[in-house]
Order: sequence, then C-alpha cells, then structure tokens
Amino acid sequence: MSGMRTVEEQLAVVLAAVRTRPAVTRTLDEAVGFTLTEPARAQNPVPVFDNSAMDGFAVRFADVATASSERPAVLRVVADVPAGSAEDPPLARGTAARIMTGAPVPAAADTVVPFEDTVGGLADSLGDIRVVRAPAAEGAHVRRAGADAAVGAVVLEPGTLLGARQLAALASVGIARVAVAPRPRVAIVSTGAELVPPGEPLARGQIPESNGLLLAGLVAEVGAEVVFREVVGDDGAGPAEAVARATALGLDAVIFSGGVSAGAYEPVRQGLSDAMEFVKVAMQPGKPQGFGATDAGMLLFGLPGNPVSVAVSFEVLVRPALLRLQGRRDIHRPRRRLAAGTGWRTPPGRRQYLPAVIDAEGRVHPATRGGSGSHLAVGLGAATAYAIVAAETEQVEIGDLIDVLELS
Repeated sequence: MSGMRTVEEQLAVVLAAVRTRPAVTRTLDEAVGFTLTEPARAQNPVPVFDNSAMDGFAVRFADVATASSERPAVLRVVADVPAGSAEDPPLARGTAARIMTGAPVPAAADTVVPFEDTVGGLADSLGDIRVVRAPAAEGAHVRRAGADAAVGAVVLEPGTLLGARQLAALASVGIARVAVAPRPRVAIVSTGAELVPPGEPLARGQIPESNGLLLAGLVAEVGAEVVFREVVGDDGAGPAEAVARATALGLDAVIFSGGVSAGAYEPVRQGLSDAMEFVKVAMQPGKPQGFGATDAGMLLFGLPGNPVSVAVSFEVLVRPALLRLQGRRDIHRPRRRLAAGTGWRTPPGRRQYLPAVIDAEGRVHPATRGGSGSHLAVGLGAATAYAIVAAETEQVEIGDLIDVLELS
C-alpha cells in the first residue's frame, strides 16, 4: 500500500539509532543472563592434564598390546592414583598403576585398561593383575591435555548470551571475570483513560490494563530491566513527563503502548511529535508506529494499544533493538517453514504476524478464535508461535508452507 514503510525499512531506522554502552565487568557468579562483549580466551587447557577416562589401570601399551583371555598380560600394580593426586609414579616395564576417572595419567604410561578388561576388576586391583582384553590402540581411555581447548583459544565469541552451559565452559578454562554489556534499562508507559488495574471493578467503558504486564515480561525475556512502569491518560503531558523522568534516570528506552494512531485522543503522537516520527508500517497487526531517539540516545518506541499489536510490534521492532543494545549476535529468532493446518484470510498489502499454535503433527493453526484481531488478548495467551504471511498472499490454504517464529 502506498505511503507505508516495509517492516525492514522501519527496523533499519530503529537499529540505526541504537548506541551500545560501555562494557562492565562481572564475576561468573554475577554474569548469568548477560552478553559477552569480548572474546573469552582459555587461561588453562581443557583437559588441564592427561587424565584417565575410566576407572582401571595406567599401563604401557606395549605391555598389553597382545593380551587376550587365552594369554592374559600379567602386570604388577606398584602405585595407586586417585582423582586429585599430585603423584607421578614411575612405571617400569611389566608394571601398572591403579587409576581412577579424572586422575592424572603417569608420565610413564600411555594407555588405560578399564577394570572390566581384567580378571578381577576392582576387587582384585592391587598386587598382580591379569589383563584379558587388549586396548584398541595406544592412548585408549586417555583424555589428552588441551584436546577440548588449548591455552589462548577463543572459547566464546562476543555477543554470546551467558547461560549455565557458557558459564561452566568459562570456568573450565580458568576465567573468573568477564566483560559484559550492561542490561538495557527501560520504562514502560501505557496510555488510555479507560485503563484500570486488573481485578478492580469495571465501570462502563473501562478495561483492565494488561499491556504494561505484557511489555514488562517481554522486556525481561530479552535480559533488560524495567525501571518504572506507569499508566497515563489520553490528555495532558503524561508522555512528555515520562520521557523527562526516564532521561533523568539515564534509561536506554521508553516503550509506549497506545496513543500513536490518528484519532482525536492520541497523547503520545500529540505530546511527542517533536521527538518521534509517526509512520504506517505494512504489517498486520501493528500498522501505526512511532519511533525516535533523544540526544542522549534513549530510544522512544510508540506501539499501538491493542494487545496483539503490542506483542507483535515488540517482537518485530523492539526486541531486536534491545538485543542489539547488548551486542547480541543473534537479534532475530530463527524461522521454520511449516504447513498450515487451517486456512485463513490475510490483510491485503500487509505482512501478517498471526499468533499461532503448532499441533502434534507440526501444522500451524491460528491461536485466536477470532482470527487475526489485534484485540484478542486471550488467544494471544495460547500462542506458541507467530505465523508470518507475505503481504502478497490473500488467503492461506490448508497445506500451504508458512514461515513460523517459535516463541520460547
């Protein structure tokens, strides 16, 4: 449709305004959920030393290379090496050291024979042992130092989200502190004289305020922090006052819901026209959008007021910006192509983002009983994905392949 921006054009405007903040240093205990800003390089190798992968015996391969049940290799156990031992016992020909999983392999040994490849196993593991199964090769059951990571190797790249597995990897290579992006600090402002807190009695024309909770949850999911959340009416200086408060607090973004369209009571559009640009974007829901940035780089998002519009607009335009603020490598969810299990109509000339569910056979269905209505908040709660339908498509038929974003 003429006069409308594409989603990609609007997102480019948003991302061009993003300014990342200087990194901060965190201990590993403090770093979960933060994003790495520098390459993480191994301070020690992994494994740190040659160690045993099995409970058994450290041996010379030459002593057991021909062992079999018919002709066992007889070795004398001269040392015992538990995990954590600092001992490096000498091993002459025909001798072995009992060794436990994770213990350092003696320098004189090159192979480990598991207990189960001997006659007596653990019960007969001191004194003389009889090896009845030859190792597959020299070095069998030995974990070599540095096989996973050598000293100086980059183990995690900048832009990596630090979760449990990543933090464990950093600890294993001797890293105790990391440089990470600070969490974006965000204000959420819902507009509308009709909004009342959930659970309060509703007078005629009033509705429960839900967009603030929706946005607060979505902000938290991307690793950002909500500093304040409030509701303002349809007239007055509420939006401008919220921006002034956020500026004083040094926040990274303010997200407004409602008040950005072309009606008579649009407080964000009317009160922040000097700070934000208001446009139509070729998407459904979410056509009316506002965006701007202050001189200090604080991002101002103006989203439509209907709940599905809020959720979709956040997914398409706000989420990538908050991830980019953190230097995240992946700012978009991966897409899958799945078959439609239900047919539905689509809006002409606009890309549709339909709250959807995926059935047990991997087929896509609308999550809302009323189709793509932007007010259908209950159906939004059932959605596990967004089905994305191109602007050129007028009707989705059963079996059509659809792009899908699965929501975590």
